Amino acid sequence: MTTEQPVLDNHLHLDPVNGRGVEAAETFATAGGTHLLVVNKPSWHYGVDVTNATDFQVAYEHTLSVTQAASSVVPGTAWPVLGVHPGLISKLLKRGYDPDEATALMQTGLDVAAEYVRSGEALALKSGRPHYDVSTAVWEASNAVMRHAFSLGGELDCAVQLHTEYSEEMTEVTEWAESAGMDAHRVVKHYAAGRLSGPTPSVLVDKDELSRAASAGEPFMMETDFIDDPDRPGAVMGPKTVPRRTTWMRDEGYDEAIKIAHVKTPRKVYGIDTRETLS
Repeated sequence: MTTEQPVLDNHLHLDPVNGRGVEAAETFATAGGTHLLVVNKPSWHYGVDVTNATDFQVAYEHTLSVTQAASSVVPGTAWPVLGVHPGLISKLLKRGYDPDEATALMQTGLDVAAEYVRSGEALALKSGRPHYDVSTAVWEASNAVMRHAFSLGGELDCAVQLHTEYSEEMTEVTEWAESAGMDAHRVVKHYAAGRLSGPTPSVLVDKDELSRAASAGEPFMMETDFIDDPDRPGAVMGPKTVPRRTTWMRDEGYDEAIKIAHVKTPRKVYGIDTRETLS
């Protein structure tokens, strides 16, 4: 890979406290990667049991710091994506919160993240709902949190990345976003399959799913969901994987899909120019 071709990992984590941090961004760049969207890890990874707005800032500030450092080692730019992991609701319930109280606190966390987007320090928001079985009350509460993220996305004119259950049909979700003032294509399904109705898929870079996405000719992006956890090295996929899969796609003749994933879709979804931001 050369730096003439942008290579974006749309969703990974860099942990400057417990993980490799900026070193993982260097590994990504050495493999041919150019741009990163760095998503904050949940607050509990930093030993914080959130109870108020200030508590959310711990994870956000760590992410802003490591993303700035990553920008100095990749040929392009790294941007932070901030928000509240949907699994927080289960942790809050175990701590004695009821679903309504958990909803309010998680929405507060999104409000705090939105202020970083408003100031230009963050690019987009993160929200979603549990990918595991929950009660009806928890499901409805989680949807309320997600819809709050869409309201903020509409207000700020920014994208919202979603952590949700596996599905290839999520048009109802994008209808909620549109009713909140967002464009449907600015809703991004993290850890997506190669085909998806509704949100823009951010495809985990399995070769079969990438082939499905590339063959469709529709907007998509690529991600590793690298966790940056020393106890789980390489989970979910290592930071070299998006550059390596991009090379594989070129060898398979998917040149247009490479442009879609790394240039056209990021511009459409986030308003970023991955070519202009290459050094």
